[in-house]
Amino acid sequence: MTIQAIRGTRDILPDETPRWRFLEQTAREVFALHGFGEVRTPLLEKTELFTRAVGETTDIVEKEMYTFADRNGDSLTLRPEGTASVVRALVEHGLDRVPPWKVYYLGPMFRHERPQKGRYRQFHQIGCEWFGAEGPAADAEMLAMAMRFFRRAGLGDKVTLEINSLGCGVCRPPYRGLLTDSLHARLESLCPTCRLRLERNPLRVLDCKEEGCRRVARESPIMADHLCGACGPHFDGVKGHLEAMGIPYQLNGLMVRGLDYYTRTGFEITTTALGSQNAVAAGGRYDALVAEMGGRPTPSIGFAMGVERLALLLDEGLVKAPVPTLFVAAAEGEAGRAAVWAERWREAGIAVETHLEGSLKTQMKKAGRVGSPWCVIVGVEESQRGKVILREMAGGGQEELSGE
Repeated sequence: MTIQAIRGTRDILPDETPRWRFLEQTAREVFALHGFGEVRTPLLEKTELFTRAVGETTDIVEKEMYTFADRNGDSLTLRPEGTASVVRALVEHGLDRVPPWKVYYLGPMFRHERPQKGRYRQFHQIGCEWFGAEGPAADAEMLAMAMRFFRRAGLGDKVTLEINSLGCGVCRPPYRGLLTDSLHARLESLCPTCRLRLERNPLRVLDCKEEGCRRVARESPIMADHLCGACGPHFDGVKGHLEAMGIPYQLNGLMVRGLDYYTRTGFEITTTALGSQNAVAAGGRYDALVAEMGGRPTPSIGFAMGVERLALLLDEGLVKAPVPTLFVAAAEGEAGRAAVWAERWREAGIAVETHLEGSLKTQMKKAGRVGSPWCVIVGVEESQRGKVILREMAGGGQEELSGE
């Protein structure tokens, strides 16, 4: 019996990795334009980090985390998202004392979800966090940077920016009361899960995908209509900056995000090209999180993108696997000399593929499959004269050149 990958995980094979490298490189280039540097955090963290940061009543903490006790009895968790780890690093290294700190990260996350297209139990994110980002202009810049990434990746026409305000500690509690009353009046229309959510975290009802709950949500009061005297002008400022920069957006009053730490601006970048899994990037402001994790009060905003979903969005043929410039084939007895020349060309920076086993005919068939535009043939007579044959694979033309 063969051993297979664990359910919900997958291998990223060489024909797919060029897309991933393209997305990662595009992200690095765009983030550098805005002054962001890379941070790398551990895959394993203390479980308490996520229960405190993400929220004990979230689906992530209640149902999806990979948590276990190590040999010392400590409860550890494979990171389910990136922000909490970056905040922990900020506080641990005292960087909250000298804001701003602008960082991005790339890497795997882990959630025990139902596997489906573009959604796995080990998935990969590209994310950004901006600590010390105060005011609506910072929110708008973060949104502009996210949309610049999609344009640079050739995906600008496939996505839509949706924004909402999630309020703050002043205006959210009274809104929560209004929402709870509204939902109780339609209790029979809610799914069993949302009936439980209603008592613990009623805002999560607005994010349910069940059709009955969606109908109730559309008839419920929305946060943006009940913002306090600080959150209202902040959200108006964000919209004004986006409009001034010419960045189109849509208001989505039902967006609540799945993590408890978000305040004020929340956003998603969505697509209609991936079916029900329509969000390819999401984030928002989290002004209270750093202080809640033991640091100094630090206004902050961030977002993350799912690499698997981004890779699905890329057009076929937009990013192709690289092919070597040269393929080297050798006649019988000339493999050693061909290998020496191939190494010299590689030292000169030329990508060279070889297959020095079997007949010359077999090697030429391999050359055709590899896709190199040129093939160097090391023949017996030519080799004795220090020469090789350079053949153009597409047209079949060839000439004799010095092997040196």
